[in-house]
Amino acid sequence: MFENLVNQEAGKFLLSDIKKNRLPGAILFSGAEASGKLTAALETARILSCHAKPQGKWTCECPSCLQHKALVCSNLLLLGPRDCSLEMAAAKKTFIDALKLNVPHITGARYLFLRSVRKLTLRFNGILWEGDSNLNKIGSIIEEINENLEQLDFPRELPPLSDVEKLCEQILKSSLKLENDYLYDSIPVNQIRNMEAWAHIKSEEGRKTVIIENAERMQVSVRNALLKILEEPPHDVVFILLTSKRNAMMETILSRVRTYNFLDRSVNLQQDVIQRVFHNMDFSGSINDYLLTYLPVPPHEIKAQARIFYNAVATRQIPEISDIVKKCGNFNPRIELRIFLSNLALLTKQIINSQRGCEAGARVMELLRKCQDNITLFNQKPDAALEILLRDMAALNIQFGGVFCAVM
Repeated sequence: MFENLVNQEAGKFLLSDIKKNRLPGAILFSGAEASGKLTAALETARILSCHAKPQGKWTCECPSCLQHKALVCSNLLLLGPRDCSLEMAAAKKTFIDALKLNVPHITGARYLFLRSVRKLTLRFNGILWEGDSNLNKIGSIIEEINENLEQLDFPRELPPLSDVEKLCEQILKSSLKLENDYLYDSIPVNQIRNMEAWAHIKSEEGRKTVIIENAERMQVSVRNALLKILEEPPHDVVFILLTSKRNAMMETILSRVRTYNFLDRSVNLQQDVIQRVFHNMDFSGSINDYLLTYLPVPPHEIKAQARIFYNAVATRQIPEISDIVKKCGNFNPRIELRIFLSNLALLTKQIINSQRGCEAGARVMELLRKCQDNITLFNQKPDAALEILLRDMAALNIQFGGVFCAVM
């Protein structure tokens, strides 16, 4: 059990509590990004539903375990925002390379790709999206993805390599559209209410699991709705909340969950994960750095465009916004937008060495959050959102007496 949770002590504590039947109905996995929290949550769900004795071996072939390993189990709901595109791209390369070289880990690489895609599609379960105006559009994309996945899924024999490559490309293209156009940056309250109704329906076999990723991003109304079911959870349902910012969680929620801490693994340990999972023996950075190599636009180019934008504000110039957006790949996938805005935030830190600078810096953080919301929540075009951000930051610069300074 937890064999696929690499270099993380939390697995031992989870295993002990499961074996001793001491796992509560609501738990929190807290730790840095890419520390294995989602892997552990999905594995916990599989173990709790396993029908075999002894329970939960990764090699178990009971119907429940096979469904969980393929991430197609009806007893599992997955909610919350996540950047899935880079993991899918990395998993695809691992899968294709394994086929080309005919290496022993083809089965593992196949699972890796299938699961990377379903970590996205699971968030679009019709149960969660019932009543959403986008349900029909989402349904047609999901159907297309599933039809292509079916040709790569177990126990079917894989088609020829060229066909596998085409199928993977089609799956990634559809998945990217699904993620960029429809995956909310914060869980809608209706999804919590739909989940609650599902949780109270007794399962015919096995325990149900609800996984909520990036739980700290929930709005107040969503937190309050979740709190109600955490206060009196159904006995056959386990709630697993994941967060990289425990301090941002509501205290009343923290009081109702048991926390399992996931350590921020050293770079050497993260390299071990990259080698075991993605079978890349040459990369020498962190997991996040490795995944960023699959961005369509290199991170250094996005950082350079953020510097151009910031310097334009500082020198009271008007940059070519459309050129910045184009060079950032139209912020597609959305993680490129986060990199751009995060670098603007880092550049702004240089002004907080005075009271005036601190006030201006705090205002900039608000503007950056508003810009992200305008694009990701309200579907504003990036060009228009950055035009507004430029205007508002320029106004701040004037208001605070030219507090922004150009950087090299």
